[in-house]
Amino acid sequence: MSWRSKQIWIELIEGARKKSNIGWAFIIFLGSLGFFFVGVSSYLGRNLISFFPSQQILFFPQGIVMSFYGIAGLFISSYLWSTILWNVGSGYDRFDRKEGIVSIFRWGFPGRNRRILLRFFLKDIQSIRIEAKEGIYARRVLYMEIRGQGAFPLNSTNENLTPREIEKRAAELAYFLQVPIEVF
Repeated sequence: MSWRSKQIWIELIEGARKKSNIGWAFIIFLGSLGFFFVGVSSYLGRNLISFFPSQQILFFPQGIVMSFYGIAGLFISSYLWSTILWNVGSGYDRFDRKEGIVSIFRWGFPGRNRRILLRFFLKDIQSIRIEAKEGIYARRVLYMEIRGQGAFPLNSTNENLTPREIEKRAAELAYFLQVPIEVF
């Protein structure tokens, strides 16, 4: 989603609160909980999960491995839920021709550097760069090349934009900023 006028362009960036992330976090949580309960069931010798008899799984070595996978999955799931809760990666890109400043803001993990704010002068922008990698895992990323700073990505790497969409977005931004487009 974006908002534009003649002098200001604000592009909102979606963070970790995506349906796919929530789905994966939920699936990993349920799966790891199942593994953990099967491991604990084999240790206790009782059926904590009614449809799976624990007598068929010995605690050593299968129960220990199942418990380990369950605990590891719970840690991964808690990490995913934390990133969703904190909405890591969300923010905005603000291009202001009136003041001559570009502001890139992102939310990070809690702590001293939770708020990430980068500011550049418009005159330091060399180009808008499109990097396209085709194949099984096609990836198209839009970068802003800053003099002396390198390239900063303007879209998420897991955003599946078609070649036409990325070209249109790059052309509109390059026209707004009055800089050339480079394709890699």
